[in-house]
Amino acid sequence: MEKYQNNKTTSGLELEKIKEIWAGLALTAAARGRVEAAEPILAERELSAALRETTESRQLLEKFGTPPLVSLEGMEQILLIAEKGDMLTPQQLEQAEAALSAVRRMQDYLTRGQQYQIPLAYYGENLQPLGEIREQIHRQIRGGQVEDRATRELFDLRCQIQRTQEKRKEKAESILRTHKECMSDSFCVMRSGHLCVPVKKEYKFRISGSVIDKSSTGNTLFIEPAAVQKYEEELSMLLIQEDNEVRRILYTLTAMIGEQLGAFRENSRIMERLDYAFSKGKLSMEWDCVAPVINTERRIRLVGARHPLMDRTVAVPLDFRLGEDIAEKAPSQFTSEDGGGCSETYRGVVITGPNTGGKTVALKTVVLCCMLAQWGLHVPCKEAWVCMNSQYLCDIGDGQNLAENLSTFSAHITNVLTILGRVNGESLVIMDELGSGTDPTEGMGIAIAILEALRKSGCLFLVTTHYPEIKEYAARTEGVINARMTFDQESLQPLYRMVIGEAGASCALAIAERLGMPRFMLDIAKKAAYGNMADGHALGESERDSEKCSRLKEREWNISPGPRIQRDSPSVRQKDLSRKFQRGDSVMIFPDHKIGIVCEPVNDKGCLRVQLPDRKIWINHKRVKFHVAADRLYPADYDFSIVFDTVENRRKRHDMERKYIKDLTIEYEE
Repeated sequence: MEKYQNNKTTSGLELEKIKEIWAGLALTAAARGRVEAAEPILAERELSAALRETTESRQLLEKFGTPPLVSLEGMEQILLIAEKGDMLTPQQLEQAEAALSAVRRMQDYLTRGQQYQIPLAYYGENLQPLGEIREQIHRQIRGGQVEDRATRELFDLRCQIQRTQEKRKEKAESILRTHKECMSDSFCVMRSGHLCVPVKKEYKFRISGSVIDKSSTGNTLFIEPAAVQKYEEELSMLLIQEDNEVRRILYTLTAMIGEQLGAFRENSRIMERLDYAFSKGKLSMEWDCVAPVINTERRIRLVGARHPLMDRTVAVPLDFRLGEDIAEKAPSQFTSEDGGGCSETYRGVVITGPNTGGKTVALKTVVLCCMLAQWGLHVPCKEAWVCMNSQYLCDIGDGQNLAENLSTFSAHITNVLTILGRVNGESLVIMDELGSGTDPTEGMGIAIAILEALRKSGCLFLVTTHYPEIKEYAARTEGVINARMTFDQESLQPLYRMVIGEAGASCALAIAERLGMPRFMLDIAKKAAYGNMADGHALGESERDSEKCSRLKEREWNISPGPRIQRDSPSVRQKDLSRKFQRGDSVMIFPDHKIGIVCEPVNDKGCLRVQLPDRKIWINHKRVKFHVAADRLYPADYDFSIVFDTVENRRKRHDMERKYIKDLTIEYEE
């Protein structure tokens, strides 16, 4: 089955947010995985069973509260270890015991539900608490280790170990007291698993035994006395026996689990299925939902429907019908035998009305209620009759994608063509702002062509539009009907209610006026839109509604000038550039990354002169980057002629300063 949530034709419905909320109500990874993979169920019997499961789980939740479900993470790994015959650790055995305890509590919970004849409660008959294994683990394992009294042998061994350890300590302390003058401390210490006495280095031969360790200074030796070693050997043997007995107990318990692998896996499977079922019931309670009535006659009726992600305190309930005639046939009469006995069945709804009037929310509310129902969930309505759909095909949002070079119109048409290539008589199609994003005349023509293609396919479809021609098309075309979102003509506020069978006005001029557009601009807009008809005669229904909506007293349009750009004068910019580079500054020349020294600062043409190792050049300041300031390279009274003049010019200048020399000139490079 196709994964609808990954399909571009359902983008914009926020299915990921809905599934995120739903998955947050599940405890096991398997249940969360089922939520993430949820798709519309196409088999009628399977869908009915899924809805019954949701209803039954909610009944149990309402009567007995939250079930004692727990996460069973890690249980499969434990079962694999037991299946291979390896040894489970005490912690893993305690985890298996906790799982069995949860199974027992869940069975008790479901048993209480059986008194109300709730079918889901009978899942408890298939759970196997395995009381013997659970009691055995509980008796022998505690606190992450094998209990002392797990077996008589283990208890005796641990008692002997304790007595031997006490004797060893008593012997070491006796030696410590007897040879007090040889000791650097008055207590025994453990070194590398051996009980030692701290002996001063100079008395090492006074204490018979093995040197185990020494202090950091080397002045103290840690010696295990020979009299203590015999207890150490006895203790080692006892510890080996204890370890063997502990392993025997752990292997025995592991084998008991290994013999019941099928029961453990069946328990896990049932607990995960119950977790999934109860997550649906929790979602139904959280959103105050009702169980929908499913039909295959292509009829939809929603009473008091709400968008599942909207706050219930502010959402305005939506009443909606599709796939029936205008004469509100009772839903209880929906049967396959009547074969469309209504005078005229409409399969398409064209929704019009003001901007911010709730058209898009209405579209999403309808399609989400249908999708939730076909996922096997309850729907946020007071009453709901929903038909099964083989596909949910949606075109919502502008779809603009710069990476794929798609404009708003291109994205719409690309998505619409995908929809038209897949649509069939069992599809539910919704399209928002049909024909928008291009020339109004051509967009209107394309929109009508799309509607005609949808009508001929036999699908159910809902579209929103502002085009008057499309309203006229819906009014005269069999199987298509207009609907409008209500609008308070006095307060100019949307009421977010749908009236099927009537076309609505956009009230764009009235809304613009309410938002502060001045009267002179409104007059221009009205004249541009309606021409001479704006004077009050020959107005159509939509135009009359717009004219009526725009009757609002004049509002003063207070223009507040925004921030202004502060431009520098050329003289200021030149002054700043002259300050940027001073004579003697070290700079870097781009793109060659050569280092030079400024000979002359920036002139009125934006160029400065730079001394390079072999020549002087004029260069635009934009190709020069400041490197090191002159005052960091040279003393304050430094003679820059040393850097910039040739040796010959410097000699001539020196001679000129001493005396007059006829025909002596100094030449500078340009």
